[in-house]
Amino acid sequence: MALHVAWVLVLAVATELRVGRFGFHPSDQGFILAQAWRILHGEVPHADVISARPLGSAILHTVDFAVPGPLFFVSSCLAMVQITLTTIAFAVLVMRRPVLSWGPGRTALVAAAALLNLNGFPLMAWHTVDGIMLTACGAWALDSGLRKGNPYARLGGLALLGAAVFVKQSFVLAAVIGLVWTLCYPNRRRRVVGDVLALGAFGIAYVVWVSIGGGFGEMVSQLTGGVPAYGERLLGLWLHDPQVLLQPPVREFTFFAVIAVVLLVLRLAGERLGVAGRVASWLLALGGAAAVAWTVVDGRLTGSSRWADVLWWILAVAVVVHTAVRRKVSWAALLVLATAFMTSLSWGNDTPTLLTGSLALTALLLLGFVLPELAPLLRRTWVTAPAGLAAVALCGWLVVAHHDEAAYLDISHDRLTADLGTVSPAMRGIRTNPSTYTYVAQIRDCLHRYPASRVAVLPDNPFAYPAFGLRNPFPLEWPLPLEIVGDAPQRMLATADDLNHQGDYLVLFETVRGETLAQGGPVPASVPATAPIVDYLGLENALRARLTGQPVACGSFVGSWAR
Repeated sequence: MALHVAWVLVLAVATELRVGRFGFHPSDQGFILAQAWRILHGEVPHADVISARPLGSAILHTVDFAVPGPLFFVSSCLAMVQITLTTIAFAVLVMRRPVLSWGPGRTALVAAAALLNLNGFPLMAWHTVDGIMLTACGAWALDSGLRKGNPYARLGGLALLGAAVFVKQSFVLAAVIGLVWTLCYPNRRRRVVGDVLALGAFGIAYVVWVSIGGGFGEMVSQLTGGVPAYGERLLGLWLHDPQVLLQPPVREFTFFAVIAVVLLVLRLAGERLGVAGRVASWLLALGGAAAVAWTVVDGRLTGSSRWADVLWWILAVAVVVHTAVRRKVSWAALLVLATAFMTSLSWGNDTPTLLTGSLALTALLLLGFVLPELAPLLRRTWVTAPAGLAAVALCGWLVVAHHDEAAYLDISHDRLTADLGTVSPAMRGIRTNPSTYTYVAQIRDCLHRYPASRVAVLPDNPFAYPAFGLRNPFPLEWPLPLEIVGDAPQRMLATADDLNHQGDYLVLFETVRGETLAQGGPVPASVPATAPIVDYLGLENALRARLTGQPVACGSFVGSWAR
């Protein structure tokens, strides 16, 4: 056990040191931490904090503040631990082999899949990462508890599956899966009440807490007021335009599907084809594995290429072949597909890139399962260990090369020369481009120049609250258009009125767009107090006009300050 814990931690820290800490953007890489900061200060979800999603992630990531070390560095390491645990959980379920029985080969393959699950995503606290982890680990614990008769594992697994719904609504299917799973298991009547209570434990506690805090009505309004997502781009990858079946990277799905049909015919023919049939099956399986690998290469680890969608469809075909040959359904593979679909239900990243490694690994495992004669060979350490290490090296190289070329919403590795730790101790070790560094340093300078007990930096700077220990008086950290739900505009303006009445506030508005920072563009040393500000829906300008404090200009920021 100690060795497995060690390699997970080593992988997380090594990935953070080489990849995660390079590149920073003021918006995404602080959003969840800012909400967690509010929770730590006693604010009630939906009553004090407006959110289109339940704040389960904010609750979960209060742990990040308890781990010794610079906050943003620690949080990134924990995100990689989450991704690795997710990969392990799905691998255990698909392989039907406990972790402690894994040799170096299996372990290395799973580590490689974890790196591929990260691909081009930034290492940061994020609700989708949380939902995937809770689903995977919940299913792992539930399966173990049911098979071994361990009530603690069973109830814990159900609790995790139920909690997944409260980090993001798209994971509601996780709770449904957990409920159906446990109800369909033998002797379900003897534990149905306890199981249902465990499944709803987090949700019940959450609703009770919000209700006591006076936010039940707001919770309903906010959670039902967002723009829905249906996953139509994933499900309709090639249905709307069949011509893409011949274009990269979707052409790899076409190749895999053709191979799968021929392989299915050969395996169903059994021993009637003799040695020739077995050799042909092995060659076809290798071709299928090559299609999976080439999808990764063709996709270039970029979500816009839809390579994750291609891997989803490849796995779907692999499930069909495996079911027909083995005469049983791989429910674990179906769970991976379902979780990937839930992952794609997103406003900004509607493709299951965070599960690409698990999708690829599961497809490869199912291919191996339809060739049982290969099992003795695959149990040889001298075969699996080199293959696993090669996979780790290749996937590690791909991930590093992609991030070096252009970090998430930042520039190339060689130009990330500024350490944000000199601006805030919470950001020690995080490297970014000089423009973003200047921008963050200007926020610090403004805080020193215009001290106040309540500070907001609008609209795209949620990182500032945990990084500088600020208390945001407004109910939103990041007022993007899609995050404006319920009565958010009215409450934001009402807060401005309260600030005018009470005083002792500083509200800063950015004049430099996030796109400019992401490209390392110019950040002016100063702007006039009347400079135009970044505004998405007119809300920021309405707030600026509403505030009656002293107009101020500080670096590239303008704002209102009252003693």
